[in-house]
Amino acid sequence: MISRLSKPVASALAFNIKRPLTLGNRFRPFATVDGNTPRVQPAPPRKRATPVTHDRATFTIRDGPVFNGKSFGAKSNISGEAVFTTSLVGYPESLTDPSYRGQILVFTQPLIGNYGIPSAARDENGLLRYFESPNLQAAGVVVADVAEQYSHWTAVKSLGEWCAEEGVPAVSGVDTRAIVTYLREQGSSLARITIGEEYDADQDEAFVDPEQINLVQKVSTKAPFHISSSTGDAHIAVIDCGVKENILRSLVGRGSSVTAFPYDYPIHKVAHHFDGVFISNGPGDPTHCQDTVYHLQKLMESSQVPIMGICLGHQLLALAAGARTIKLKYGNRAHNIPALDLTTGRCHITSQNHGYAVDTATLPSDWKEYFVNLNDSSNEGIIHKSRPIFGTQFHPEARGGPLDSSYLFDTYLESVGRYKRSQAIFQPKRDSRPSPLLVDLLAKERVGVVPTTGMENLLRMGEAGEQAAAAARAA
Repeated sequence: MISRLSKPVASALAFNIKRPLTLGNRFRPFATVDGNTPRVQPAPPRKRATPVTHDRATFTIRDGPVFNGKSFGAKSNISGEAVFTTSLVGYPESLTDPSYRGQILVFTQPLIGNYGIPSAARDENGLLRYFESPNLQAAGVVVADVAEQYSHWTAVKSLGEWCAEEGVPAVSGVDTRAIVTYLREQGSSLARITIGEEYDADQDEAFVDPEQINLVQKVSTKAPFHISSSTGDAHIAVIDCGVKENILRSLVGRGSSVTAFPYDYPIHKVAHHFDGVFISNGPGDPTHCQDTVYHLQKLMESSQVPIMGICLGHQLLALAAGARTIKLKYGNRAHNIPALDLTTGRCHITSQNHGYAVDTATLPSDWKEYFVNLNDSSNEGIIHKSRPIFGTQFHPEARGGPLDSSYLFDTYLESVGRYKRSQAIFQPKRDSRPSPLLVDLLAKERVGVVPTTGMENLLRMGEAGEQAAAAARAA
């Protein structure tokens, strides 16, 4: 809708615009604001839907076992990283979580799909009520048994129909217990889903490793978007690495308007216009986001603004502080993981979805561990010893999971309020609220994010095969 924001100027959150601003095909020389305009899901860039197929399906783990089942989604062959979740409910939220981009999600719950898929209804703030992003994010779905018939008052389609519409292959009738046992023993592994074809061991070279791709770049907004809150005057800058809808809802519902920026935007250049900075969740290896880490380093050097990070945002915060991250053997993906608050001694049941963790042994002296995982002793949070900066590896917003730790949003916004009041002492005329013109011009939804499709991975597989063939010919 608009070009990327340019350098900040003196007026609060005013930016240079590189070209005339339009809404649709109409030029908007004047603008008025009456709350949030409705957020319309953007049309996919190409036709992606396929009929629901019930063909033979093969789930193949690279250098591991092969599982034969039945397809119930799109007729599309894909590859990705196979991971598992032990969550009992919340499959619509899990599958639309951008953190699952590039991954084949295996559900340990034996029966999936019995309450169907809800509509794309939106709440009073224009946020999706039942999904964490507008599209299905996982590359593929694997279940032991799928419910073809569903029953729930919010449901409008079956899980299979949804997967087919989104172009995502899905497999049922496989032994997910054996799959999970293998992944726990061997670690998260590359895998493939093949629909309607016999397994061919010669195709093993076509496996694509999503960890080698900057997945954050694919799920982050390509231009800023804004969501207004009618109940408060705080204004938060969100670094969108694949932000979940309920993170935005948790901020807006507590009285904070939100302006979300692309993951690599130089946030330190505009932070003085905001009352806080928030770093969202996202997929993949955090070390791919070097620009984000650099900008966070500059932010912490130049500003006292409160900062909070969740999941990938927590890892990026740690990298910016000078710590390192490590890849876990099979990660933590569930809604019932205990995390101990080291400052209070209280244990919280948390929702998690991550394959990397912060190495606390590398934390600088002005940081300390905040939470620890009571299952595997991995890090679950860090906090600065003297400044209002902290991050959590788990998800306090927890859609589909427990709300034990949702108070952390209140803790963060209390520090935002203190910062806002302190700034008012030194700058009595400071107003961090966005101008009505800017609110009207900015999008109300993430911009330019291409949905995941099985075909994307298939094309990459073909390109990888061609490159391998060319290298073999050259040799």
